[in-house]
Amino acid sequence: MLPVACAGCGAVDVAWCAACRTALAGPPWRCEQRAGRLDPLDGRPLLPVWTLADNVGPVRHAVVAWKDGGRLDLTRPLAADVARAARSVAPHVPRSRPGPLVVAAVPSTAGACRRRGGWLVDDLARAAVRGLGEAGVVACRAPVLRRRGGQDQAGLGARARARNLVGQVRVARGGGRVLGGRDVLLVDDVLTTGASVAASAAAVRAAGGFVVACLTVASTPAPGARGARG
Repeated sequence: MLPVACAGCGAVDVAWCAACRTALAGPPWRCEQRAGRLDPLDGRPLLPVWTLADNVGPVRHAVVAWKDGGRLDLTRPLAADVARAARSVAPHVPRSRPGPLVVAAVPSTAGACRRRGGWLVDDLARAAVRGLGEAGVVACRAPVLRRRGGQDQAGLGARARARNLVGQVRVARGGGRVLGGRDVLLVDDVLTTGASVAASAAAVRAAGGFVVACLTVASTPAPGARGARG
């Protein structure tokens, strides 16, 4: 038997304690204003992005442990939170095209997927499809976005994040048949500068799809911001 500790606060004998879980227990809220890379700079409205928490404290510790610390036991509770968030935002996702809402995970590099034991964000996309369905929205998952290379985004500054993704996100062969003419909801773990979401949205557009919103677990506050939704 191996000892277990809360991924958020380190409390012993529990993987994700009740106190830390409350950070993700509230209703999802809009956070796109925080991500400068999502600004189209041409007068178009910002892409709606919903999140559940600030990426600070126990939430940040848990996400890092899940992605890079081998804590795959957190997939189930995080996916449950994403499903609940998707169920909540379902009536508010802007739709203008017929057919199912396509749900696509923001991609990780192949190396990151191997290191982490899988494409973890795609597990969140599965959960989002489930939550949307519970709200009566016909949705389908499309695991078609790919990262060609580059570093992992963690630890990079805003400019470095953008440069790291130039030309690196693409749609897999045949993915255009799934995305073409469809409304697409992107799913990611953390919104920071918006570079990953922007690159993914550009790839979807190039394949003929229309990104209408994004859903994340957490969002990084601007430097110096205080409190949730700062």
